Amino acid sequence: MKHNLAQDLEQCALPTALEAMGERWSFLILRGALSGIRHFEEFQSSLGIARNILANRLARLVENGIMLRQPMQCDRRKVEYRLTEKGQDLAPAMIALRQWGEKWGCAPPNCQLLADSRDRQPIRRIAVQAHDGRTLDLADLVWICTDEVTPMAQEPAAAA
Repeated sequence: MKHNLAQDLEQCALPTALEAMGERWSFLILRGALSGIRHFEEFQSSLGIARNILANRLARLVENGIMLRQPMQCDRRKVEYRLTEKGQDLAPAMIALRQWGEKWGCAPPNCQLLADSRDRQPIRRIAVQAHDGRTLDLADLVWICTDEVTPMAQEPAAAA
């Protein structure tokens, strides 16, 4: 099947994903949420963001299903912001962007490292992997239409 690049771009999820996130402040709010920040005042003080901009960005993240705004258990008059599953699924993209910034000198040399909490060793670089775990380079990638996907041969079931 012949593909029209303009039509393929219109159906691409990247522009929609970028629209849902917004801009720089939304990514920094997400970084804070991934680090455990839950309260408006904590976001405001740690980011140094104006209150009106923070309120706007949090509302947008809630509206897009990335964060959930809910009353706190201990004091129902206060609210907290929590990542939804959709928001948590942004972690690999955020880590990949951070690693790109570290590689290309966009961060100070004494920047903290993201590490495994179990052994406190730095995590591996995010990589694009094939279905079988091979790391792929840009030259290894090709766009195909979903109707062109060839089902993989099923592994025989292990004998019990």
